[in-house]
Amino acid sequence: MQTPDIMIHFDEILNAQQQQSIEEELRAIEGVIAPRFNKPHLLVISYNADSTSTHVLLKAVKDKGYQAQVVGL
Repeated sequence: MQTPDIMIHFDEILNAQQQQSIEEELRAIEGVIAPRFNKPHLLVISYNADSTSTHVLLKAVKDKGYQAQVVGL
């Protein structure tokens, strides 16, 4: 099992409620191990690469209406 991390940068600063909502939604995706905000605009997600992908995770964030992109760790 591969468990990489990705970092997603949000173009806006998210408040605690927005952060919590995103983390909860991501936890519901099979393969997501630990989504966590390092800063109000930076989300790090540990996930099982055999179960999900960077594309799926970024799409889940964008589907909530946020402007975001994957950045290197």
